[in-house]
Amino acid sequence: MRIAMVAGEASGDLLAAHLIAALKKRLPGAQFVGIGGPKMQREGFDAWWPAEKLAVRGYVEVLRHYREITGIRRQLLSKLLESRPDVFIGVDAPDFNLWLEGRLKAAGIPAVHYVSPSVWAWRAGRLGKIGKAVSHMLALFPFEPEIYRQHQIPVSYVGHPLADIIPLQIDHAGAKERLEVTKAQPVFALLPGSRQSEVRYMADLLVETARRLLARFPNAMFLVPLVSRETRDLFETAIWKAGAADLPFKLLFGHAHEALAACDAAIVASGTATLEAAMLKAPMIIAYRMSPISWQLMRRMHLQPWAGLPNILAGRFVVPEFLQGEATAENLAQAAGNLVADATVREQLARVYSSLHRQLQQDTAEKAAAAILPYLQPAR
Repeated sequence: MRIAMVAGEASGDLLAAHLIAALKKRLPGAQFVGIGGPKMQREGFDAWWPAEKLAVRGYVEVLRHYREITGIRRQLLSKLLESRPDVFIGVDAPDFNLWLEGRLKAAGIPAVHYVSPSVWAWRAGRLGKIGKAVSHMLALFPFEPEIYRQHQIPVSYVGHPLADIIPLQIDHAGAKERLEVTKAQPVFALLPGSRQSEVRYMADLLVETARRLLARFPNAMFLVPLVSRETRDLFETAIWKAGAADLPFKLLFGHAHEALAACDAAIVASGTATLEAAMLKAPMIIAYRMSPISWQLMRRMHLQPWAGLPNILAGRFVVPEFLQGEATAENLAQAAGNLVADATVREQLARVYSSLHRQLQQDTAEKAAAAILPYLQPAR
């Protein structure tokens, strides 16, 4: 049995890796092929192309890589139509995967999409396209299934794997100790994003924010988790350009969960990392910058007042958001510093985070695997 998958960035790689492990328990002889990252490969996935090839964000950034990305997609479609996998699972990356899923479904190959596109936030008109493209939608958030049922699209709510992986109670002091940070030091986690394009827009801003925070908290430490050599190089370049080599940065390869568990306040680029921060009970602010053209297009099509997942799930501004022009070093340093100084606010945030955490705990990988199995029955 052959199961084809495409995951296009770090969060999709994590989701797909856990799903592969759950499917292997039921289908020990299954092969997994397509586009994926290192976590998927550790589960035995055969990556025809690495996930990094698809890890670009924003209209301008996608246009720069358009020819390469569409070339990969055409080649992948050709290979899949020739080899005819038993099922195709597109993990997030909707602009890439929905095109592929529609063509595979039309050719008689079941197409499952794992992670609902944000139709509740922007581009709601995609629902008609989704209905034609997918055989089944796997939704991570509890408010999503009803949207798909209204459009007669098969859907299953599976929860979010982060809520299964991350414990409800976080050992904050132990995390500090593991990262060799003293208990008395205020610790700030700075998460500029997993994509190179995100780090290019966020690195200078975060370096300057750290400089301002250090003036207020002279014994502070700044933890910066980075997912690759390329993103680390970009952040190191920003430090060098700002003449900030003397600032107490601790650059980490990965270890985002450890940094968030250890921190007293976090500044997080909008995306899945904001949900990780909430599950790890990290007091946070959300900051994001992108190209001006991408920002204007996104803002026109956005349907909700919130960008961060904790706020979307709560239905209100639980954590502050500073986007584009509002994402200044002055604003970020003020807001992050206030979090460190206000224990009452941190306690209130922890209660909200715990409530969201429980809501999303659904044994996600097992539920997702169970929803996919019926599409494999005829082949077994």
